Amino acid sequence: MSGAEIASRTPFAVDVEAGTDYWWCACGKSKSQPFCDGSHKGSGFAPIQYTAAKSEKVWFCGCKHTSHQPMCDGSHSRL
Repeated sequence: MSGAEIASRTPFAVDVEAGTDYWWCACGKSKSQPFCDGSHKGSGFAPIQYTAAKSEKVWFCGCKHTSHQPMCDGSHSRL
């Protein structure tokens, strides 16, 4: 994703709960990574909704360059 700040060069492991909505920070500015805290306001970015299909550990992208928002696709290894 062009223009997004790199929040982390590694993904964020999160234990998600089935049926729960999570809002992934797409801009990289949130202080509550990997989730949105509203820091994107006025930037042209918007958070991406992720609804957990089941309770499990998932890996949210930290570099904000993934092609599979909001999940890590290994893009951080090419930065």
